Amino acid sequence: MHGLHQQIASTLDRLLRERRIVVFYDLREEFQLFFEEPEVVGAGVGDLPRVRILDTLACLARFDGSFFALKAAVEPILAAPFPEPLLVYVPGYAKQKLGKLRAPAGPNTAQGKEVWNVLFELDCAGRSYEPSLRALARNELRRRYTDGDIDEMLAPTSLTYQDVVRFLVDQSSTEGGSASLVKLVLGKGSSEELICRWLADDAWDADLEAKQAVPELHRLVQARLGLPLSDASLVKARHQTLRYVLINEFRADLASEAPSQLNVIPTPPTKDEVQRVRDVAERLRHEYPDAYTEIADGLERELSLPALAIDADALGTVDTFRFEETILLEHAAKLIGDAHYERALDLVLARRRSFWVDRSLGRLGQWETCRLMAELGRAVATTRPLLKKGNGTPKSWVEGYASEWYRADLAQRALESWVAKLEDEPEPSLERALGLVRRNHEALLKEMTQGYTAALAAAGWSVNGVLHQTRIYPELVEPIRGRIAYFFVDAMRFEMAADLVEQLEGAQELRLVPAVGALPSITPIGMAALLPGASSSFSVIDHKGKLAARIGDTTMPGLSERMKYLKAVRPEAVDIDLGELLQKSTRSLEKQLADAPLTIVRSQSIDGLGEMDGGLLARQIMDTIIGNLARAVRKLARTGVEHFVITADHGHQFSIRKEEDMLMDKPGGDTVDQHRRCWAGRGAHTPAAATRVSGAELGYDTDLDFIFPKGLAVFRAGGDLAFHHGGPSLQEMIVPVVTLRMPSAGAPEAASGSKVALEGYPSVLTNRTFGMRVLVAAELFSQEQVPVRLILLADGLEVGRCGMALDAELDRASGVLMLQPGKPANVAMMLTRDEVNKIRIVAQDPATDAVLAQSADIDVKLGM
Repeated sequence: MHGLHQQIASTLDRLLRERRIVVFYDLREEFQLFFEEPEVVGAGVGDLPRVRILDTLACLARFDGSFFALKAAVEPILAAPFPEPLLVYVPGYAKQKLGKLRAPAGPNTAQGKEVWNVLFELDCAGRSYEPSLRALARNELRRRYTDGDIDEMLAPTSLTYQDVVRFLVDQSSTEGGSASLVKLVLGKGSSEELICRWLADDAWDADLEAKQAVPELHRLVQARLGLPLSDASLVKARHQTLRYVLINEFRADLASEAPSQLNVIPTPPTKDEVQRVRDVAERLRHEYPDAYTEIADGLERELSLPALAIDADALGTVDTFRFEETILLEHAAKLIGDAHYERALDLVLARRRSFWVDRSLGRLGQWETCRLMAELGRAVATTRPLLKKGNGTPKSWVEGYASEWYRADLAQRALESWVAKLEDEPEPSLERALGLVRRNHEALLKEMTQGYTAALAAAGWSVNGVLHQTRIYPELVEPIRGRIAYFFVDAMRFEMAADLVEQLEGAQELRLVPAVGALPSITPIGMAALLPGASSSFSVIDHKGKLAARIGDTTMPGLSERMKYLKAVRPEAVDIDLGELLQKSTRSLEKQLADAPLTIVRSQSIDGLGEMDGGLLARQIMDTIIGNLARAVRKLARTGVEHFVITADHGHQFSIRKEEDMLMDKPGGDTVDQHRRCWAGRGAHTPAAATRVSGAELGYDTDLDFIFPKGLAVFRAGGDLAFHHGGPSLQEMIVPVVTLRMPSAGAPEAASGSKVALEGYPSVLTNRTFGMRVLVAAELFSQEQVPVRLILLADGLEVGRCGMALDAELDRASGVLMLQPGKPANVAMMLTRDEVNKIRIVAQDPATDAVLAQSADIDVKLGM
């Protein structure tokens, strides 16, 4: 049997099996011959013929002028407890709404008359079927012909079922393969697939010409896209078609009237042809991305598209041309510059993924910069009005900062860290907006610092009702029964600890609270304030011309003295550096700790880098320190340490580099110690932009005075002009305290049989940013997303991580990728330590640090 019959019979067979009753409406009486074709297998109820529709036997009832007679003929079947399958054929009528049927239009009427549908109950009980002869015929003929030729075959208004059958019979009798010369050359596929195949590659032209398929190809383009090509050569026809396709996609996507310069290119005559044009353009981008890039860039230059006066708001959702993405990025930057942060974020989130962005890590990096700028701008704008809630008390300032205000500093660090990692500098339009949001954040810091310092001075330099740094050990460490790790993280400010909390998957009883740090907020003082005994006897004194901390009778000017004191009061404690901890195997670490009840973990990376290099390097590395702290917690948990307290000696300010107008002269006098944000000594002159406080007012048994800037100014002293600490700002003085319990799961350091694959990474790393793919194998019974953390390791330390992701959801705070099984995700990895010689890419389970997959060692040769 021919294909048209098979197509109709297949549909009827399925409907009869599903609903048992099918009413076949045939307004134009085109399918009468179909009902002559099925095999008759005896008679059914009421002597209705029983016919075979593929594998289904069904009673066939036909309308012959009387609906009531038809209904009476099928009533015995419907009355049966389990009715036989029933096929009802109604020629000359179409189904209407509200229980009516419509007859064909007459010679003098535009529309046929309507009658009540006596078969309404049959329709409701079963299914109605109203096929189109031309649509069914086109589906069958496409197996061998292209649409241009099919249009000619189906063009006559007198087309009949028999005509279509004849086409199909002629087709099946054609010798060889395809009846279409175009398909003979270009292969199988839909009309749009064939057009794309030809447009993307001129290598087909010689065969198309040799097989004399050019006229058919022209008819195909006109039939599907509405573009007449007449007798144009294939080279000219391709160029005309590409201009037509891309310009009309661009034009159709605009929210405003298209520029008049584009009027020389015709528009598709119908909506269907417009949609096919858009489908062809999308298919070209998806299946032939390299060819599309060359084509679109060529047309952009040829038509001078960037010079067109097009409003960014008028650009649609598809970036046909490269210049659209550029305009939109500039527009997003302008919105940020005009303080329209929400609008900028909406634009970035809607448009940072496009064909042009996805093909360039550099462009993706620019859009991510724009997003982070908008988020900082929004955070600053949201925080500024909240400062009024300080109400003059230091406690309310601390609580406000620890509950909400710190988010502005978190957003600032995220932005600055990102910009420091970029291979390419932000574009000029972004630079202007970047400068603005930086200045706005600086202004917020100034308001915070002036307000808090004034409140602190008014309260006698005491913050009642908030945990003091010297109380962390006796209140949170000493009472713990069992093994505990006590982290001293130099210069970790509150917002960094909030970031750390997001990376502590699996932690229980997890809390982050603020503590008021000891002044001045410098390392020798803050670190000593964390030690046992500081709560009962703590002072800051002059020791050999330098500041030192004193607990009881013990003076501690530096690290060695502090560790000696700790050993004296807690001889069972074990002290280890964070880097050393991470480089050791779990077994080696277990041996070193030997069930010690107290483990002190020290990290000086933040302060060391900030003081030494308050620029790009320090910003690049800060994120990795947070990741390393989280890894250290999980590693210690595997050795049996269950309780953790993570805190800092002080915070820091890390913002715009201070210029000459922000530098204060040294106070002079008997100087004991001098830092960018504090002076200690006797006598001296107090600058107008600073405030003086005696050691006694700070609770110290000393004759020293201290001078601190009231705002963001710094002294002319050693140290960096962007990164500094020592003063009484919220960012410097409020230290975070993270407490948690991490039960040991005994997780292995490597997972065997991992189903995560890492692909496409370089064998030698020559740029800090590089692309790769990560894939989680598909599961037969589960399609749930799989969390994976991708990091770069060098000698056990995290030196980089995933910074951007396509086709996967990336939580930047935790660094966790959510991967869909079976779907590869393209990601951008970002190296943050330039001095390493080799790295490994490691995919970890975020909850346990179990290694799911890892690369071999990769040589790092930046700048090759």
